[in-house]
This record gives sequence, structure tokens and C-alpha cells, in this order.
Amino acid sequence: MWGNGLKWMFLIVGTIIGAGYASGRELWEFFGAESGLAIILFACLFAMSCAVILTIAKKKGTTHYLPILEVLLGKKLAKAYDVMIILYLFSVTVIMLAGAGATLEVYQIPFWLGIVLNAGLVVVMFLKDTTGMTKVNALLIPVLIICLVVVLVVYQSSIGFSFTFDVAMQHNWPAALTFTSLNILPIIAVLGAVGNQIKHRGEIYIASIGSGLLLGTISYLYNESLLSVAQEIIFYEIPLFVILKHYPSVMVLTISLVLWLAIYTTATSGVFGLISRIRTRIQGPAWLIALALVALMAPMTMFGFSTLISILYPLYGVLNLYILAALILYPILKHPGAKSRL
Repeated sequence: MWGNGLKWMFLIVGTIIGAGYASGRELWEFFGAESGLAIILFACLFAMSCAVILTIAKKKGTTHYLPILEVLLGKKLAKAYDVMIILYLFSVTVIMLAGAGATLEVYQIPFWLGIVLNAGLVVVMFLKDTTGMTKVNALLIPVLIICLVVVLVVYQSSIGFSFTFDVAMQHNWPAALTFTSLNILPIIAVLGAVGNQIKHRGEIYIASIGSGLLLGTISYLYNESLLSVAQEIIFYEIPLFVILKHYPSVMVLTISLVLWLAIYTTATSGVFGLISRIRTRIQGPAWLIALALVALMAPMTMFGFSTLISILYPLYGVLNLYILAALILYPILKHPGAKSRL
């Protein structure tokens, strides 16, 4: 039970901690000043949403996300969100590939070559169909989390752990709703693909509570670190490099690797969700479908990493508010007795 619960937890966290999150760009777009309460609310809402998604996925024994949408929204509205999820997964994977190019530019590697390298490795992930992805995530995500937390703690230590939380100055709390709703669609897509593999209710507790606590803690630590360099972020494509600019090159090398891993895991999660949905209509080797997808995505990466995030992420955050409301209300409206079981 614990093993599978942690596997789903790392799958969830690996899906969320992509180029946008790990670089700091996504957090800065939604949070920033007066956001301590918003981050706490996000952690709670996210854990609750994951618990509902996992419960439905387990009950339905899902292999893709559409049955979850139909339970939450009804068949007619589910069709509209089905299209939105496909567009979301596609566009977010484009953002991940663009992030790969932006990250490797630090080492004078051309933007386009960074994209090609990352796209190629995404395809390699699916040579053994989709089963290898969860195993690789279970290995990579703990390393990614440890490295990111260590960098942030070291930085906070250097500035004297300047945390602030004024209850009267928490005006940005609505950002918790849009930030949670932004991250709901990829979670539905990815967890919908593994619903038939969930065996015990305990796995749901471990995965949902664990991912909420982990992401909430990292988000708060990260946001506080970014606040200390707020005046300089506008000049950087990747805000994390503002924190690292006074550190030795070995630290920049380490965090670039962490950022690249985050990009890689989220890109594979996006393609994983797309493959699970496409296979209801088109049969074929997973690697071949992945290759076709990344080939379609590559030209769109030319819009740039920060531009794509600043336009698409807030838009998706607002559009997904309805499905977040459906997830929160599901235990009450759909199954009166389920509230206590979640």
C-alpha cells in the first residue's frame, strides 16, 4: 500500500513540478506578495481534489480521464472539457519543451537543440510503452525535490530565513483558486490513466495528503525566496537564476539539471495523458504516438517560455474553475456518504 501510494504521490508531484513551477515563473505569475494564506489554501484544495480524482478513478477502474470528467460534469459538458484537456496537455508540453531550450541556453546550447534533445528523450521514455513512466518518476522526483529544497534552504539561510506572514495582509488568497484549478487538468489526465492500478483506499490517502503537504511546503519556501529578489525578476526568463546569480557555477549547474529533470518529467506526463486518450481511437506503439506528438509541438516552442506561461497559464486557471468547484462539491452532491470516506 505504501509503495503504491508513494508512487502515485510522485506521479502527481512530477506532473506539477515542471519547467514553469521549478523555474519559479509559474509561482510568480500567481502568488508573490501577500500570498502565504493563498499557498496554504492551495495545498488543502489540491489534496482534496486529488483525493476525489483518485476515488473516482479507482471506482471506475479508469485507463484514461474521460470517465472521471463524465462523473464530475455529466456527459455533455465532459465532451467540452475533453477537448480542453487535450489542448491543455498539448500546450503545456509545448511550454515544457520551450523551457528545455531556455534552460540549456545558459550553457550556450542553441534553443532549438535543447528542444530536440528533450523531445527525443521523451520519445525514449515510451519505448517500453507507458509502464516505464511511473517507475522513472518514482526515481527522478525524489532527487528533483531534494535538490530544489536544498537550494532554496541554502539561499534562505544566506539571507537569514526572512519569512513573513501578516494575517491582515493576505489579500492575494483568491490566487489559490486559480492556481489549483490550473493544476487540476493534468492531474485528472494522468491519474485517469492509472485508475485501474489503484488497489487500496490507503493509497489515496498517502498520495493526496502527501502531495498537498509537499507542494504546499515547497511553494511557500520558493515564494518567500522569490520575494527577496522581486525587483530583479523582470530581467530574467527563469526567476530561479536570480537567486543563483551570486552562487558558484557548480550550484548553477546543479539547479539547471534539476530544472531540466522537472521539464522532462512534466513533458512525459503530458504526453502520457495524451497517449492514454488517443489510444481510445488510434492504436499503435506508444513511442510512435509520442514521436508524432512532439513533432507537432516543436514549431510552437518558438513563441518563448515566459511568454507562453504568462498568457496560457492564467487563462487555463480561470477556465478550470468550474471543474475545481465540481471536485470540491462532489463528496456532498454526488455521494452524501463519501465525505467521511475521503
